[in-house]
Amino acid sequence: MRLKMLLASLALAAGPAGGQTPSPWGPVRPPGPIGAPAGSGAWPAIAEARADAAGYTIYRPRTLPRAPLPLILWGNGACRDNGLSASHFLREIASHGYIVIANGNPRREYPADQPASVAAPAPSPGAAPPARVDDETSVAQLLGAIGWAERTNTRRGDPLHGRIDTRRVAVMGHSCGGLQALAAGADPRIDTVVAFASGVYNRSGTGRSGVAIRKGDLRRLHTPVAYILGGPTDIAYPNGMDDVARIDHVPVFAGNLPVGHGGTFRVANGGDWARVAIAWLDWQLKRNRAARAWFAGTDCRLCTTFGWTVQRKQFLQVP
Repeated sequence: MRLKMLLASLALAAGPAGGQTPSPWGPVRPPGPIGAPAGSGAWPAIAEARADAAGYTIYRPRTLPRAPLPLILWGNGACRDNGLSASHFLREIASHGYIVIANGNPRREYPADQPASVAAPAPSPGAAPPARVDDETSVAQLLGAIGWAERTNTRRGDPLHGRIDTRRVAVMGHSCGGLQALAAGADPRIDTVVAFASGVYNRSGTGRSGVAIRKGDLRRLHTPVAYILGGPTDIAYPNGMDDVARIDHVPVFAGNLPVGHGGTFRVANGGDWARVAIAWLDWQLKRNRAARAWFAGTDCRLCTTFGWTVQRKQFLQVP
């Protein structure tokens, strides 16, 4: 009997996080690659759990090119602690020659089961503001990934030794993670910001997120910024478009595709939003002239692509 009681107490002690409530996104994956290499770029990419990167999920080309790759920081939708929540999108980004560090431990991966043509959900007018919840990840954690990359870059014997260019850094995120990206964009180490289905709340304190950012903080942005929104049915559309209207000191791009708040993250290879993200990153971090043509000029590619509507400001100062 005493042995049974001892075993039962050991089992309880070994429960999730020492007895804490288990994450709704599942347990943390053990160290190692996650899933098969994927992405349409020149370097099929893997997701990776690393023992020395608690709180993060790494995406990188399986076979790394010789040249150091730009660094992308990613904030998850709902600021959740699940770095696999946008895995198809992020493998696609990495396959085009980027190192991606997603906020959040690697937990649950979702299938790429969303059709390429997505019907946006109908809005629900008059709905009460959602209840505030504690964010599972933070802006400080997101920016902390730069320090992890710098340390890893100098660690001899590490697969990423000398392969991360921490002088070229973008920060991106979806919804609450987009707010994290906008807040992190004030950091002088950041070279560009991309907010997907996101925008600072028009009425402070009316959303679920606890990210400490207000409209006045947009003045702290110092790089080109892109807002990629899901059209008028996207719950973040009013906030994002209001941000664009207010930003008058740095180049800002707004692209709307009417797919709703969830975007195309669960389309194979991240769908249209991934293609636009790669073009923006290639322009901003690699100075690719062909990528620039997606956004700049009177006949820019997105300006003439069916379904997209665009708005640009301060673009004369963008090389």
